[in-house]
Amino acid sequence: MKKILKISLPLLVLLISVVVVKTLVAAKPPPEKKLDEQRQVSLFVDEVYSEVVTISVKTQGEVTPKVEIDLISQVSGRVVAVSDAFAEGAEFNPRTVLIKIDDTDYKLAVIRAEAQVAEAQVNVERELANAKIKTAEWARKRNAAKPTPFALNEPQVLGAKARLRSAQADLKAANLNVSRTAIKVPFQGRVRAKNIGIGQYVTAGMSLGRVFSTDTVEIRLPLTDSQLAELNLPMGFMANGDNAPVVQFSARVGSHERAWQGQIVRTNAAVDQQTRIVYATAEVKDPYGAGANAGSPLAVGMFVSAEIEGVHSRDVLVIPRLGLRKADKVYLINADNKLEIRTVNVISTSVDRVLLASGVEVGDQVVTSTIPSAIDGMAVIAMTREPREIGVEAEVEEYQPEDLLLTEPEVEDLSELNTQEQLDSPENTDTVPGRN
Repeated sequence: MKKILKISLPLLVLLISVVVVKTLVAAKPPPEKKLDEQRQVSLFVDEVYSEVVTISVKTQGEVTPKVEIDLISQVSGRVVAVSDAFAEGAEFNPRTVLIKIDDTDYKLAVIRAEAQVAEAQVNVERELANAKIKTAEWARKRNAAKPTPFALNEPQVLGAKARLRSAQADLKAANLNVSRTAIKVPFQGRVRAKNIGIGQYVTAGMSLGRVFSTDTVEIRLPLTDSQLAELNLPMGFMANGDNAPVVQFSARVGSHERAWQGQIVRTNAAVDQQTRIVYATAEVKDPYGAGANAGSPLAVGMFVSAEIEGVHSRDVLVIPRLGLRKADKVYLINADNKLEIRTVNVISTSVDRVLLASGVEVGDQVVTSTIPSAIDGMAVIAMTREPREIGVEAEVEEYQPEDLLLTEPEVEDLSELNTQEQLDSPENTDTVPGRN
């Protein structure tokens, strides 16, 4: 019996404990469910407004010379002189002899051609005299038949005159070869590349270098269909002087921003097959002289930005530049204080604002604050930047650096105060003489 009680008593206690615990758990009231309210984000907004503007078309391109040629020798010979103007980057004019080729052989050819011309002239005079004599003989004969042209020496005269013209042509060619030994270019320009040096033997058709004209440079500007429509430029456009659109070019030269002015003179008559755009060609006159800006020429090879003034005025929707997200998205706050993500049609952008054609309406509140994770329909609070609030913030932040500096007497007073605080602290009470 004792053994049974010894075994059953702990089991009974354990069973009673389990029943009590279950009873207490069942009697415990259920925990209150607390719903987490969605936290509203405060965002700065600006209102959309409309404006009538003339939109400028912005594009870019590379400066290229209007005339650029390979300098080709038309005669063969040894180079006996090279001008200082025939160097890479050097400037020359139409009167500058860039390269001189040995002309001795060509001058000897001129002498031989002159001798042939003199001989041909003598032959012509001889045949003319013979023709005169034969004509007189036929005139003295009575009852003679009509003479043939050969009997009057007429074909012989024509042959002698033909040989004279051939000799004169040879003389002209010989003189022309002499002039070609002095190589010039019929325009004002600069040297891009030099391929020969003094003493080198060159042959006819050999490239001596590359030069370009500095009278006018061209810039090919890519334009889309919408940009062409904005500028009212048809494909295959050719300017006649009065209707040439003005283009403002700009580029950074060193630490300065430089600007030049040109005109669009034509557009391509076909669409580029690879890019599906149309190229317009603009020209700038005298880019190394009168067309330069503060001494900075519009040099060949520069990459420039171009801005072309539009011809149509139109109503556009304007938002701050901070309101544009990615390429064509904006965040709006509707009347229910919910965030809306919309797709807009962007016309142009600048540093401080964006011009839109559609996607928003006048009076819409565009978000200009940064949102780490925007969700369409999330609860937000709209905040506007009031000018007076900005002024107050600026006034609070204005201070002079010297206002934060302490003078020497103030430093000494602070040191004495710190020493006194240390003496008054509870830690030092027992170590100070005279304290109880």
